[in-house]
Amino acid sequence: MRKVVTASAALFAVALAMWAAEAPLSTPIGRWKTIDDKTGQPKAIVRIYEENGKLFGKIEATLQPDAKKFCDKCKDQRKGQPVIGMVILRGMQQKGDEYTGGDILDPDNGSVYRCKMHLEDGGRKLSVRGFIGFSLLGRSQTWTREP
Repeated sequence: MRKVVTASAALFAVALAMWAAEAPLSTPIGRWKTIDDKTGQPKAIVRIYEENGKLFGKIEATLQPDAKKFCDKCKDQRKGQPVIGMVILRGMQQKGDEYTGGDILDPDNGSVYRCKMHLEDGGRKLSVRGFIGFSLLGRSQTWTREP
């Protein structure tokens, strides 16, 4: 009987560990490698985090040697600020399977777009769409989750 209880406890612990390892994939919170939609090349590492029930994303690192150091073309309070450490994704809220209601900044041109995003491939990819007005008028990128 003791062996059965021990084996059951071990099996439960393994199942719990597997579930815990998958749990973070059900949310965009974490580190993401951004992929340039024009060149297909890795561009930056963005950390998405939650604050007061909304999601935000901050650039942790740039992956291109010629990347801008400062957001000279930004038109808001981010003008002239360092790109590394800059919050580029703001105020996203979950609505069903999507995250919407916020905005995203393109530090290359200083433009701020409305944004929506959703997880794909079991949470290993994040489809991010920035747009003006209607979702049809915009650009999409697919970001990949970093370990």
